[in-house]
Amino acid sequence: MENSAVDVLICPVCGLEFMDTLPGENALKCIDGHSFDIARQGYVNLLTGHGTKFAQDTATMVAARDDFLDAGHYGALAEALAEVVGTVLAAGAPGDHSRPLILDAGTGTGYYLNRILATLVDDSPGGSTIDSVGLDISKFALRRASRRNPDTANLVWDLWQPLPVEAARADVVLVIFAPRNAAEFARVLKPRGRLVVVTPRPGHLAQIAQTTGMLGIQEEKEAGLVAGMAGHFQLQESRDVTITLNLSRGDVRNVALMGPAGHHLDPQELAEKVGELPPTTPASAEFLISIFAPIIS
Repeated sequence: MENSAVDVLICPVCGLEFMDTLPGENALKCIDGHSFDIARQGYVNLLTGHGTKFAQDTATMVAARDDFLDAGHYGALAEALAEVVGTVLAAGAPGDHSRPLILDAGTGTGYYLNRILATLVDDSPGGSTIDSVGLDISKFALRRASRRNPDTANLVWDLWQPLPVEAARADVVLVIFAPRNAAEFARVLKPRGRLVVVTPRPGHLAQIAQTTGMLGIQEEKEAGLVAGMAGHFQLQESRDVTITLNLSRGDVRNVALMGPAGHHLDPQELAEKVGELPPTTPASAEFLISIFAPIIS
């Protein structure tokens, strides 16, 4: 991971900053001496004490997500996010010459962050560097995220706890199908930074949801999102992204397992249901990208 990304982190024990890591070091240490092992795959688990009460995505769920995303099914969503993030970074505060920072809250396997960074670095004059921090509760996901984004500071973390990031350091906070801790996102964002949230719209994958046991999308989800951000953020813009898909039986299995329903689905029962489907099934992926500005008090 890049030391410039480490520079924005704070120790979850004492709140002090971390020291730079030297080549070959296998721990992240704060200036007060608290030490966190760097896993062989490159991520760091910063959770202390009892950790978290929330269930992490399993290895099976993570493998299904990687297979589905690597097949390119949600590539159009990644492209739309790269455009949004690029616009936000281009509109940064005048005179701010610090390296931009993207905080990916709920980074998963790092797919979307990877696509965003690849697009923006390729499009930047001279390939300027963008720092990034990826947070996720699942060590299985972060193993893959660390391989995909080795320069990112990938951290095991519970998004409902105070984030291990200094205040007013992030230019963009990404939240893609992940928990939304509005107060903490507002704290870590720069005044001109933006919170970019991706949620499924009603009708998302409705063609296969009932067959596979996937969770339904509430009609009032968008209004609930805005209400949940109230007091910390105001909605600036919303963009719909619709992707027409033709899914194989394997794709249907993967998309069912990779989401929240994957915690509860029985793989054998799911395989039997998917086996009854035709070789390909048309479906529509329906997303909402919401861009929020922090409310400056």
